[in-house]
Amino acid sequence: MALPFPGFRKVDSTTKYGSPSSLTFSPLRKSLVLYVATFFLPYFVFLDRVVSISVDPALTHEAQVNILASSSDSVRATCADDCAWQEAMKSAIRAPVRLCRMLGLSAQQEDAAVRASRDFPVFAPLGYIARMRPGDPHDPLLRQVLPLADEMQPTPGFTADPVGDTAANVSPGLLQKYHGRALMITTGACAVHCRYCFRRHYPYGDGPPRSMQWSAALGQIECDESIEEIILSGGDPLTLVDSRLEELVCRLAEIPHLRRLRVHTRLPIVIPDRVTESLIAWLRGTRLVPVMVVHANHAQELNEDVAAALAKLVDAGVPMLNQTVLLRGVNDDAETLVELSRRLLDCRVMPYYLHQLDRVAGAAHFEVHIEEGLRIVRQMQARLPGYAVPRFVQEIAGQPSKQVLA
Repeated sequence: MALPFPGFRKVDSTTKYGSPSSLTFSPLRKSLVLYVATFFLPYFVFLDRVVSISVDPALTHEAQVNILASSSDSVRATCADDCAWQEAMKSAIRAPVRLCRMLGLSAQQEDAAVRASRDFPVFAPLGYIARMRPGDPHDPLLRQVLPLADEMQPTPGFTADPVGDTAANVSPGLLQKYHGRALMITTGACAVHCRYCFRRHYPYGDGPPRSMQWSAALGQIECDESIEEIILSGGDPLTLVDSRLEELVCRLAEIPHLRRLRVHTRLPIVIPDRVTESLIAWLRGTRLVPVMVVHANHAQELNEDVAAALAKLVDAGVPMLNQTVLLRGVNDDAETLVELSRRLLDCRVMPYYLHQLDRVAGAAHFEVHIEEGLRIVRQMQARLPGYAVPRFVQEIAGQPSKQVLA
């Protein structure tokens, strides 16, 4: 049976499972589908990037069609990957009452969460909430994201800018605290609002640069040949789409004295779907040596999906480090931190830093005294090999480096 398109013919056959195999290409004719594929399919627009597919004209007709078909499948897979993590961001819980009711918390806890969230709103992805224990207000993951009445109590010594970000701002969106490296505030967005965040009061609206505003920061970096390493931070840089990140990294790679690119992110822990093929592609494609520092505070965060995401990064050759914040009610005992280190090593991620809490206003209830932290670290040292014990550090505003406590 003839079809109204050149190059197609009807075939009366079935597959082994009984479904019709109804369309085949005529190898002797230049089909309409090849013309369409050759001139239109090489350019797939997804979000804000164009994917180009090149086809060798010397190949046979059917070989060209097969290449274009497989390339189309690849683009669809990339689209699905990107859509998954963006959908997780869109569906994240923003209402404290909904968070409390999902986990079976009391009306009193709901009321406190509503009042405390007015200063710093709730944001928690559903996949992260799924790792919490329903009915347990002391769950270590819930405690990191649930607003508490304690946040509303002013505490002496706790400020809006505990680590001196304002003083270190050398250009819009560019901080420089330590010799040889600089930090770019790429965005104010995060995949989860951690209640202890040292930037919970940061004035993101005053300066985080968009793509077209990176020029000032890049110019500052280019003028300072002492800078060897750039840290992408935020917010969380991986809340940006890969095309924007790739654009920024390409521009950074053009600066000859830069050698390393460090990415500070919580996305692979909170939304593991963020580890996409396109993310790995630009990490592997840059001439800069990439290092990724993730942020996990408890082994309960590291489920199998997270482990699989981290494995993709490790297998791609990206060195993976983890930093943890010592938090009362979350991980303030040796057993919890030992288990976290073991789980990180299972995921081929090196325990890097254990941070003493930055004294940000609203987070005083998380503070563990330094003496107690030192005792916990000594217990860890007695149970783990040296490489598995993170360095216990404290950041003090204005100092030339972090202070190593243990």
